[in-house]
Amino acid sequence: MSDVFADLVGQDEAVVELRRAAAAAAAVLRAGAAALVAAGPASAAEPASTPDAVDPSTGMTHAWIFTGPPGSGRSVAARAFAAALQCVHGTGCGECPGCHTTMGATNADVRMVVPEGLSIGVGEMRALVLRAASTPSGGRWQVVVIEDADRLTEAAGNALLKAIEEPPPRTVFLLCAPSTHPDDISVTIRSRCRVVPLRQPPATAVAEVLVRRDGIAPDVAQWAAAAAQGHVGRARRLARDPEARKRREAVLAVPRRLTGVGAAFDAASALIEAAEAEAEASVTESDTTERAALETALGAGGTGRGAAGALRGAAGQLKELEKRQKSRATRAQRDALDRALVDLAGFYRDALTMALRAPVAPVHTDTAALAGAGAQKWDAEGSLRRLEAVLACRAAIEANVKPRIAVEAMMLALWKG
Repeated sequence: MSDVFADLVGQDEAVVELRRAAAAAAAVLRAGAAALVAAGPASAAEPASTPDAVDPSTGMTHAWIFTGPPGSGRSVAARAFAAALQCVHGTGCGECPGCHTTMGATNADVRMVVPEGLSIGVGEMRALVLRAASTPSGGRWQVVVIEDADRLTEAAGNALLKAIEEPPPRTVFLLCAPSTHPDDISVTIRSRCRVVPLRQPPATAVAEVLVRRDGIAPDVAQWAAAAAQGHVGRARRLARDPEARKRREAVLAVPRRLTGVGAAFDAASALIEAAEAEAEASVTESDTTERAALETALGAGGTGRGAAGALRGAAGQLKELEKRQKSRATRAQRDALDRALVDLAGFYRDALTMALRAPVAPVHTDTAALAGAGAQKWDAEGSLRRLEAVLACRAAIEANVKPRIAVEAMMLALWKG
């Protein structure tokens, strides 16, 4: 296994900062151990501890926010930093048990919060904060990683804020959010955290990691990295998944299909249905497995006395599972739709840059000719209006406007120009 930061693509400044902080955290632990030894046998009955507060000037603090655009590697950075904190060498070597278990999601002292639905509720956050207050079983740090912290409800954010304001000595909170805007993370939480801004990785860096780590042909890697607009995960899917390429081709065919009002509504329906199909395919297997596991745990298939009654009494638990799965499916559908909108925005961005004769490479090299024709037909102002319509659709869906309504409005705006 290589260094834990190896997969953090194009983020050299952030890696330097996180390495420095991990080294400072290791120094804090060594200082605590040295103090315990100096105290002598009289303190042997007392649990080992570290200083009550971590000095921010050393490069380490108890709460962090990783920000950046989609695909910049927010969760990758948080997981790598968590591994470095658990590393016995304090460097994130990638070889020790602390690094291996953290990167493999089996470390008992690292808790990953990955929202399956549209939000993270207060009940889940209170339970997490309570568990995070315990002493690390491995003797280093208790680390809580919250992906998509922008999905915290107001009550959940308040519960987290209390923990960040009065953190246990060895607990570190790592939050991931698109930005530090109040719409993404509360001002009070932001004021108590150190921010690590990540940038969109350059296409060359993404292509390099696809070739090195995934064994993808260089020409395919370069095309996928450019088409994914710096999003490492999407670039990998485009390079390896034929279905992902077909979905992208269907999205990029939208501009030439918009020949009238009826065609606009047809294109909207096709986009929504494709997102629904992609989302259903991604969650069906996990939904079936979860339901079967819960029914088995509740006595399904049992023949003993009371088995049937126990299953009948479990209707509430099954209903709660269905509710969570429905929320996860909704999130998956919106994520799939957002990926399509990003591709469409890239097309109109290409048309805009061509209309302005900007000296930049196109995002979608395979549709550059179509974007060039659009640039001549619409000019720069028309291309910009269409790009803004796509971005407005993304914002509307994020604000919980029904996806079909938002997409239909977008398609009409694209047709009208």
